[in-house]
Amino acid sequence: MKKSKATAPDNFQDKLVLRLYVSGMSPKSMEAIENIQTLFSNYTKEQYDLEIIDIYQHPEMASNDHIVFSPSLIKLLPLPRKVLIGTRYNSDRVKSILGLVSL
Repeated sequence: MKKSKATAPDNFQDKLVLRLYVSGMSPKSMEAIENIQTLFSNYTKEQYDLEIIDIYQHPEMASNDHIVFSPSLIKLLPLPRKVLIGTRYNSDRVKSILGLVSL
């Protein structure tokens, strides 16, 4: 069965830019990575850019982004910036917050 591609947010000119902060290879980190990959499985790489950052390896980045909890997902662009905490990234609410629209 062929998956349909999803569309970017309305008036969307640039990629959706996301940063996912995780804590090493913990179960919660792995769940967050799997959930975000599932969420974007119907989107093309031209529509989003996802950077996964381990706070143990790059604590300065977590500090610069004011990350206190892990896992945390930051929507950097398009503005406004949003921060989502936890591992549940496949809900309709999260899609709405990120401005994702399915075909």
